[in-house]
Amino acid sequence: MLNKIFVAEDDKNIREVVTEYLKEAGYLVITAENGKKAYEIIKREDNIALYILDIMLPDITGLELLKIIRKNINTPILMLTALDDEHTQYISFDAKADDYVIKPFSPKLLVKRVEALLRRTGQTGNSVQAGPVYIDLDRYAAFEDGEKVILTLKELELLKVLINNRGKVLSRQQLLNLVWGYDYFGDERIVDVHIKNVRKKFKADIIVTVKGVGYKIKERIGNADV
Repeated sequence: MLNKIFVAEDDKNIREVVTEYLKEAGYLVITAENGKKAYEIIKREDNIALYILDIMLPDITGLELLKIIRKNINTPILMLTALDDEHTQYISFDAKADDYVIKPFSPKLLVKRVEALLRRTGQTGNSVQAGPVYIDLDRYAAFEDGEKVILTLKELELLKVLINNRGKVLSRQQLLNLVWGYDYFGDERIVDVHIKNVRKKFKADIIVTVKGVGYKIKERIGNADV
């Protein structure tokens, strides 16, 4: 199962950028735009692997939410803030925050901090993902936006190989070798049939046909696709 990250941030642009980068990195993301909504989500959501809290949230501040969470669990918490004064950082760490990121920040580096915190707490997931589509390798099952998608074994293997080779164009022969095995001598068009079936089962268009060469997974899902 993918690790679930909760992001509470009132700035819409920051919230959307952080969400996009976390999803691209293979996480499920839940968001809230204010402290009140964040509090309701914190009360009802189970199995959140890490919290990202903006300190200056309206209604209930990130620091208040930090203290609420820490009353019950030791899940990693990363604070976001435009306040870079020593006192605010001291209060955050004193309330048992695990990390503290000052705005503006690099979304890529934020993801690296998330990965480091999850490694430190032993909560690394076993999955591969492309946009909203992911494969849980422990259960060997495919999902889209959290909903299970029924694939045959060969369809799932084909999708897994493409995602694992994201950015590369794989020829039909390469896909035959990797999915069907080197001792398979059937028609290469079986790859096309399986790709067509996989595409039908997902709403997101994540597989690119490179004419005359083969197939690849889109490097960016939902933005400029290449």
